[in-house]
Amino acid sequence: MRTTVPVIIAFLSGFVMILAFFFNPEKSFIGRLEPEVLAWVTIVGGFTLLLGVVSIVRVNFTAVKRRKENWPYKLATLISIFAMAIPAILPSSWSPLLGTGTGSIYDWLFNYLDAPMMSTMFAMLAFYIASAAFRAFRARNAEATLLLVTATLVMLWRVPMGEAFLKSIHGDLPQYINTYIMGGANLAVQRGIIIGAAMGAAAMSLRIMLGIERTYMGK
Repeated sequence: MRTTVPVIIAFLSGFVMILAFFFNPEKSFIGRLEPEVLAWVTIVGGFTLLLGVVSIVRVNFTAVKRRKENWPYKLATLISIFAMAIPAILPSSWSPLLGTGTGSIYDWLFNYLDAPMMSTMFAMLAFYIASAAFRAFRARNAEATLLLVTATLVMLWRVPMGEAFLKSIHGDLPQYINTYIMGGANLAVQRGIIIGAAMGAAAMSLRIMLGIERTYMGK
C-alpha cells in the first residue's frame, strides 16, 4: 500500500491535468478539474514548506545541542528562523510591530538585514562570474573566438559607456546587436534549451505517472 497508493495518486493527478487541457473549463466538468488540482498542489506545497521548516529546525537544534562542528552558525540559523517567523505569524492587532506590514519587526529584518545580505551575496557572485568568463573567453579556437566577440559586443551593448562607444562607430549598431544577436542567435539558443528542458520534463512526468520514477517516495 505504501507504494501502490502514491503511484495511483500521481498517475491520476497527472492524467487529469493532461486530459483537462483539451476541454473547455466553462462547458465541461473535466475542464474545471484543472484549477481544483492546482489548488490542491498549492495546499500540499504549503504543508511541504512547513515540513521543511520543521526539518531544518530539528537538524540544526540537534547540531547545536551536541556542539558539533560550526554549531554557532547553526545557532544563528535557528535564531534567524524564529526571529522572522514568530513576529510575522502573530496578528498585527496586538501591536504595530507584529505581522508583515510596514514598520513591523518582520519588515525591518527583511529590509535592513535580509535584503543587504542578498545584495552582498550576488555582489560576491559577480567576481566568480567574471573569473569564469575570463577563463572561458580565451580565443583558443574558432568557437571560443566567436564566443569572445559576441560576449564583448553584448557587454558593451548593456552598459551606457559601451552603448555610447558603439553609437560612435555607427548610430544603429546597438540596435543591430539587439536585433540580430539578442533577438536572433541568443533567442534561438534559448528556445532550443527550453524545448530540451520541456522534453526532459515530459519524460520525467511520464516516468512518475507510470511508476518508473519513485524518488519522491524515498526510493
